[in-house]
Amino acid sequence: MKRDYYEVLGLSKDASTDDIKKAYRKLARQYHPDVNKEANAEEKFKEVKEAYDTLSDTQKKAQYDRFGHQDPNQGFGGFGGGGAGFDGGGFGDIFDMFFGGGGRRSNPNAPRKGADLEYALTIDFKDAVFGKEQEIEIQREAECDTCLGSGAKAGSSVETCNGCHGSGQEEQVVNSPFGRIVNRRVCSKCQGKGKVVKEKCPTCRGAGRVKVKRKININIPAGIDEGQQMRISGEGEPGANGGPSGDVYIHFRIRKHDFFKREGADIYCDYPINFAQAALGDEVEVPTVDGNVKLKIPAGTQTSTEFRLRGKGVPHLRGSSRGDQYVRVKVVTPTKLTDRQKEILREFGGMTEGNSTQTDSNHSEDGLLDKIKRAFRGE
Repeated sequence: MKRDYYEVLGLSKDASTDDIKKAYRKLARQYHPDVNKEANAEEKFKEVKEAYDTLSDTQKKAQYDRFGHQDPNQGFGGFGGGGAGFDGGGFGDIFDMFFGGGGRRSNPNAPRKGADLEYALTIDFKDAVFGKEQEIEIQREAECDTCLGSGAKAGSSVETCNGCHGSGQEEQVVNSPFGRIVNRRVCSKCQGKGKVVKEKCPTCRGAGRVKVKRKININIPAGIDEGQQMRISGEGEPGANGGPSGDVYIHFRIRKHDFFKREGADIYCDYPINFAQAALGDEVEVPTVDGNVKLKIPAGTQTSTEFRLRGKGVPHLRGSSRGDQYVRVKVVTPTKLTDRQKEILREFGGMTEGNSTQTDSNHSEDGLLDKIKRAFRGE
């Protein structure tokens, strides 16, 4: 059984139009599904809206005060004998598609969530790896300080729209074989606000809102990647009729790094070594996002060989582990050699072509490579 509409809104039967509107806005804000996540919030919101739709309409309110939830004009199958108004359910939706074409229309005075905003943010490579706290500045609407949101010039007043009598909707009555059909649409005089500003505020030009800049502190999560986004709840455009504010969606762009390249949670880099280091092996210091680490290059390493540094990659966005860093060595061929270096290389080349088996320390391959190593160090 339906509850009494006055009980739903917490009002007495002698409540004024303003009392009904205030009670509705308070309860609609409390039970709006975008704000209240309780299981029965949506049903309560619908109940509050249904009560308001009836009590805010002069004709419907008069009929409800007299007959309650019982419709005296309803006959067999729901058809009236000549005056029933279909304006929101059942056949009303079908008639709306023929007489004004859009199906059911929402109440323009109902709470509406504000628009979402988008913000493109470019950050450094390491900030994307480790995350950081950063301040951003967005531009959004806010209540006009001059008119305090009324849209009216100082000294002037806001009047109730004479086209819709404050309801925000205008009605078009169509007589059909099924009876008298009422089609509702947003009032063309007040654009659904129910109020008309005669003399507009010079600051906001009657809008009641102005664009302002607002600074927001955000926490960039460690591991954020190119093209990903994060949502900042409630920092978008303010809602209408007491509805919640929209959200801000931040889209991330990552600056390229001179040395590191990222693929998912892994980091790749190229590290140059010389011929002696590749042939004889060496221990080198390799940069990582955490600082330099030592990497052992085995003797006989070929160019493009990859080495993995475990846990030196990017933190996983939804987890505690990290990716790896892959170091690809590139053997660099020298372009400028001293005469002594050239002599040693020629000697080495001759030995490898002749497949010499000499073991003398001055002529053996190991001894010669040792000389090459010293020569590249400038010794």
